[in-house]
Amino acid sequence: MDKLKSMQVFVSVVENGRLRKTADQFDMSATMVGKHIQFLEAALQTCLLNRTTRKQSLTESGQAYYEECKRILEEVQLAENRIQTLQNTPQGTIKVNCPVTYGSEVLAPIVADFLQQHTSLDVEMTLENALIDPFQSDADLFIRIGELHDSTLVARQLGVYPLVYCAAPDYLAKHGEPKTLDELKKHTCLGFVYSQGQTTQSAKLDTDAFRKRNTRLAANNGHALKTAALHNAGIILQPSILVCNEIARGDLISLLDEFTPAPKPVQLIFRSRNPSIKIRTFIDFVVSALAP
Repeated sequence: MDKLKSMQVFVSVVENGRLRKTADQFDMSATMVGKHIQFLEAALQTCLLNRTTRKQSLTESGQAYYEECKRILEEVQLAENRIQTLQNTPQGTIKVNCPVTYGSEVLAPIVADFLQQHTSLDVEMTLENALIDPFQSDADLFIRIGELHDSTLVARQLGVYPLVYCAAPDYLAKHGEPKTLDELKKHTCLGFVYSQGQTTQSAKLDTDAFRKRNTRLAANNGHALKTAALHNAGIILQPSILVCNEIARGDLISLLDEFTPAPKPVQLIFRSRNPSIKIRTFIDFVVSALAP
């Protein structure tokens, strides 16, 4: 028998004073009510009720057990109510793992708006370029650039991630503007250091000029490379979201527009096809914020 059910029956018998009333309450026979009591007594190896033809009363052990059963059943109800609340009301902390540039330039402003609208939710953003295994992380959501290859994960596309070749006007005035990818090899190119598990753009698109072994300056942070480019250090190939303002102001000049790599998709990844309401709320908000 289900011990929790038997405890509920026992408490009802004590409070109702009659087996028949409990039988009606639980839609079972009086005989089955008696079996639940017998099950508990056998498990505890003690008598819980003094029974006569006219009335029943609790034994000393029965009184103690009744009080404990009441406490346990109330705690079970509280736990169920809490879970129900969590399922119906978004609350708690959402952990998001995201690439540095995308997180700081795109996601952070969206999260700020999200928090203003959902005061019972908190967001913890971990910004890193290393590709971690979603099944080995405590994060709830992951943003990745590129196609999703693991069919056990679920993804929502947030848009695309275009890259731009660019350099400072003074650098170009001194060294000239490249017109082809092959001419990049004659320039100082600032390379991105990829974390383990990441891959560079295909050689056909970004040329060997941007690979670490051929660059005088390489970094694992796009902001650092942009700053160096603004100080005339060379040509960079970086996300449009990182350099668009500098290009608009004329602080950087876009180059080789016809040769830029094809934009890769931006994916919001999660593990479950039935995420909790707090995760669904965040996903829907981000997708809506980035909708065309």
